[in-house]
Amino acid sequence: MFITEHEFELPYGYVDKDGTLHRSGIMRLATAADEILPMKDPRVLNLPAYLIVILLSRVIVRLGTLPQINPGIVEGLFSADLAFLQEMYNRINGLAHRPIEVKCPKCSEIFETAAARPGGS
Repeated sequence: MFITEHEFELPYGYVDKDGTLHRSGIMRLATAADEILPMKDPRVLNLPAYLIVILLSRVIVRLGTLPQINPGIVEGLFSADLAFLQEMYNRINGLAHRPIEVKCPKCSEIFETAAARPGGS
């Protein structure tokens, strides 16, 4: 079975306006539209680093008991949680470098390095 949704537990969690802590959630795989449409958003055009905020707000389908996820919620995450979700996004969508074992042709030592992402970057 092809898995399109992945559960997660935030390291710290999102604290809503009522003081409720939300840590568990679900992230779905990104679509082409998830990656293309935010590029037209004025917030991304003015500050390219904002792209991850828009992307995460589109692919996080659940966070605790929040009724919906929007960029404001992603903006309110602690930095460690944002980094956690960005790494998860890259990993589940095949964008993260994967470690591979290689053997040095000169000394025959085996060590681990990162494999290039699909597309050669």
